[in-house]
Amino acid sequence: MTSTKASPTSSATDLTLAEKSARLNDILRSYGSLIVAYSGGVDSAFLVAVSQQVLGERAIAITAHSPSLSEDELTDAVDLATSKSWTHRVIITDEINDPRYAANDTQRCFFCKTELYTHLIKIAREEGWNEVANGTNADDLGDFRPGLDAARDFTVRSPLVEAGLTKAEIRTLSQQIDLPTWDKPAQACLASRIPYGTTVTVEALTQIAKAERGLRQAGFKQLRVRHHDDVARIEVPVEDLALMIDDDTRQTIVKKIREAGYLYVTLDLAGFRSGSLNEAIGKSVAPMTFESNGGRS
Repeated sequence: MTSTKASPTSSATDLTLAEKSARLNDILRSYGSLIVAYSGGVDSAFLVAVSQQVLGERAIAITAHSPSLSEDELTDAVDLATSKSWTHRVIITDEINDPRYAANDTQRCFFCKTELYTHLIKIAREEGWNEVANGTNADDLGDFRPGLDAARDFTVRSPLVEAGLTKAEIRTLSQQIDLPTWDKPAQACLASRIPYGTTVTVEALTQIAKAERGLRQAGFKQLRVRHHDDVARIEVPVEDLALMIDDDTRQTIVKKIREAGYLYVTLDLAGFRSGSLNEAIGKSVAPMTFESNGGRS
């Protein structure tokens, strides 16, 4: 495996979308064979689709199954891979039992990705895959993402970055090749809903997943349930706030959130912000987009 700097060159950022797409094909072809860390999000799904088109059986998508990924997200990832006849595998990762991850400091994502990449690099070496790649895009480089440090440590490639592709461009290209993820709302690992310094537990992750499923069943698509012990702080886009306080909807939401195990149900009037818990530590947050690193994309 070879190391590369995960940043777009100035020439890549100046290319047209068609040129970036062609550049991505060339990059993937140069790898020879490839494992893609696939979460089912916009970025990783697009990367899997293109890599399997370019490399055929020399590309495989691997999804990490752990309490950090909701069962709904796992099911969606598996169903998409099956529907597209992608070569796909699900592995078990165990970051939840790493005390450094569970401690939930600002480097939590680093330890999570370290667990993931340890597994993927081991598979690559044992089975003869040349490269391991993630779905990081050019926009991600401006956000606070310790997971990118883990990718560099393990020489994991970021071909979407190398091609200079932004989130919006990936959505456009995904729509062009009929990927249903082209307009999928942003997702992130469930642990990102827990404030830094609060221990990450299986119970908390399960509670968050159940609460968010309830909100989706109520008709909301872009959302987060931030976990503050027995308080659920709901984030939805500002344009959905009025819908939240419609009396019938409000009662449904309160019921579903309490069924998930929360005692108090609150609505964040500032609206949905990707990475809003980073605000408490003064880290820069990328502009809000409707995307998934990730969780593990």
